[in-house]
Amino acid sequence: MEYLLVVRWLLAFAVLGGIAYPLTARIFRGFPAGGIGFSPVVALAVSTTVALWVGRVAYGDWTAWLGVGALLLVSAAALPVGVDRKALVDRRIDVGDLRGVVDLEWITERTTDPSAATSSAVVFLAAFLFVVAIRAADPAVVPVGGEKFLDYGLLRSILRAETLPPTDVWFAGEPLTYYYGGHLAVALVATLTGTPPAYAYNLGLAGAYACLVAGAFDLARAIAADRGLAERGAARAGALAAVLVGLASNLVPAIGIALRTLPDPAARTLAGLVTTGGPEAAETLLADTARFHYWTASRVIDGTINEFPLFAFLNGDLHAHMLGAPFLLFGTAVAYAYWRTPQSSIARRRGLLVGVVVPFLGTLAVIHTWDLPTLLGVCWLALAFAPASPVTLLPGGDRLRSVLRSRLDSGPLRTEIERTSGALAVTVVLGALGFVLAAPFLLSAGGQQTPALVDPADRSALGALVRVHGVFLAGFLLYLLGRFPSGRLPLVGGVLALAVAGVLVGVPAVALVGPILVLGWVASRTGRDVGFETTLVLAGAGLVGLVEFVHLSELAGPGRLNTVFKIYFNVWVLWGVALGVVLALAYARGFSVPATRSKSVALLGGVRARLPDQRAASRVVVVVLVVSVLPYAAFALGGHFAANDAGTLDATAHLEENRSAEAAGIRWLDAHATREDVLLAAPGATRSPEGLAEHPGEPGPYTWEANPASSFTGIPTVAGWDHQVGYRGTEAYYGRVADVDRAYAGSDAERVAVLREYDVRYVWVGPGERARYGEDVSIGDLRGVEIAFETDGVRIYRVDHDRLAA
Repeated sequence: MEYLLVVRWLLAFAVLGGIAYPLTARIFRGFPAGGIGFSPVVALAVSTTVALWVGRVAYGDWTAWLGVGALLLVSAAALPVGVDRKALVDRRIDVGDLRGVVDLEWITERTTDPSAATSSAVVFLAAFLFVVAIRAADPAVVPVGGEKFLDYGLLRSILRAETLPPTDVWFAGEPLTYYYGGHLAVALVATLTGTPPAYAYNLGLAGAYACLVAGAFDLARAIAADRGLAERGAARAGALAAVLVGLASNLVPAIGIALRTLPDPAARTLAGLVTTGGPEAAETLLADTARFHYWTASRVIDGTINEFPLFAFLNGDLHAHMLGAPFLLFGTAVAYAYWRTPQSSIARRRGLLVGVVVPFLGTLAVIHTWDLPTLLGVCWLALAFAPASPVTLLPGGDRLRSVLRSRLDSGPLRTEIERTSGALAVTVVLGALGFVLAAPFLLSAGGQQTPALVDPADRSALGALVRVHGVFLAGFLLYLLGRFPSGRLPLVGGVLALAVAGVLVGVPAVALVGPILVLGWVASRTGRDVGFETTLVLAGAGLVGLVEFVHLSELAGPGRLNTVFKIYFNVWVLWGVALGVVLALAYARGFSVPATRSKSVALLGGVRARLPDQRAASRVVVVVLVVSVLPYAAFALGGHFAANDAGTLDATAHLEENRSAEAAGIRWLDAHATREDVLLAAPGATRSPEGLAEHPGEPGPYTWEANPASSFTGIPTVAGWDHQVGYRGTEAYYGRVADVDRAYAGSDAERVAVLREYDVRYVWVGPGERARYGEDVSIGDLRGVEIAFETDGVRIYRVDHDRLAA
């Protein structure tokens, strides 16, 4: 395996993170180790932002180094005034003089636990090597089971680009409309480390996972420390969050294991009740351990995708929702940095929002646009529940606050107007400013997405929701009920009534997240010993409930499939951090706070005396909850390593063994084509608009024959996979499909016209083209078109436009 490349990437993250640390420590002042776990993400965010803006004028390898230079300047500016910045920039630093140059007291003020940096580094390293091991066993970019062809094509197109956005690899001549910022970040690190694209693909996956898990560790540890847990307890919270975000799955495997311990008739009956999906769904659930397949747990709710990070990184797509996750977590951590800033520090609070969140929103839109509403929602809740009043952020905020307090009596109404409405006003301003920065991308992006109501028949079933979110819901419900030690019976009754109402009105999600929303909101408003972890609980619960009522209608996926897919992934990240803190608090103190003595307590006193100690019982519950989400990792990883042993990180190595003819053509094209060239190949479509294709359903997307040359080289093709319908519209995409069909199967005049219209330089004739147009497909009988490369299975024609004629 390519150990040197692994070391290069680790060194790159270490150096970039070290450069970014002054900026990170200023943003995350007071976090253990100054939030050092977020330093690599901060470095990538700054570098990617610079590349996105500069790249609109010109882009090349130098852009990566320009990003590093910008990072140096921004980090130098973040140092305290007492630091000799000029000495740092001029590199006139003696190791012996380092203590005099760097203000160690300033660093200490922002680092409550300097030794915690070691644990953050260990978490990052372990997570990085974990995914390296997974990808080294099976590094292949394949068309089935995901979006690897698309993702590798995006990476290759960026590395070939002269400006940004790059040309769409599956829609030649047009700029990319897909969110590509995460792929750009991977390309920047690949450039800095001199890594070939075939290796950068898998190392980029390892880097994204490590940033995500290290960020979860640092954020949960910081929240737990502020909630009063000692160093060990805070570290336990971080470790639990890292496990829940990086290794945990939903309850599908655990339920399958539990059911299989029962007699067969009982197991089948209970499986039917849990799945509410008929005999086939029950059989699938019961088969999880006997015939385990890693895919099953990601498709639980009908008509949707329910991914979690371990599934995604094991599956191995270098996809935007995965690359965006560590950036979303960084934005969430900034919201927490605001949350913990006192009201008197108004300059810092404004600086975090306007100086960090706003520019970050502009970049996040290009990394993964779906993360924008999630982060804005988190910011709104952070503003609404932070100790500092959000109204004070607005011009004349103190006066407005005084007016509100003079005209409204103290109570819930005034609180919600000042806090909730004030937070919404500030969030709207942040969103508007972020939209201005993101406008160059958002206004050019395709998708034709429109909000739509969810058909009641498409709403999630109760059993499926429990299988997906059960562990989170159980942990949060126990935790929040424990915040109300007195008068709990009426509260439990109200929660149960809300749950029953949700089921009766046909929205099971309300039955599950409604009580959490109510309990979390009331607990946060009434000072019931909760912190930012409950803000994250509310954010996730709101998102889970929201997608039961509205979704984005789009051509890229049927119904609410894509909406649930993207939003649920974000929910998992937010809830993973929150549950890590909740379980650490429960392990240290128990789920319930001490109750004041009441009649109900007296009546139950005899029973309580016979029960285990509350903290001991809570620890058992914590262990059970954590263990219940780990079987997937054991089964999926065991199966993965048993079935795969490639021993390389080369994403294209498998081509030589499995697709040798195409591999030779791809290598030749990669070496000879320039970034200005256009490739003609059969589209990854399922129909032929004018009936010219002999087999209109071939090659279809998600197949080896569909656009391998453009996907593996980054050379744009006239019409790629039918994904383009989601970005360009049906008419635009299938108009091009018709043109490609004419080029291969039309008259000579039509073929020449297409080659000229799209300025085609190379024509690919391989298995996909023969499958679509017949074994005798050829384009070499046109004058100006001649064979440039040939193997047993592939011909590549070169088009000379000066000589081109029918």
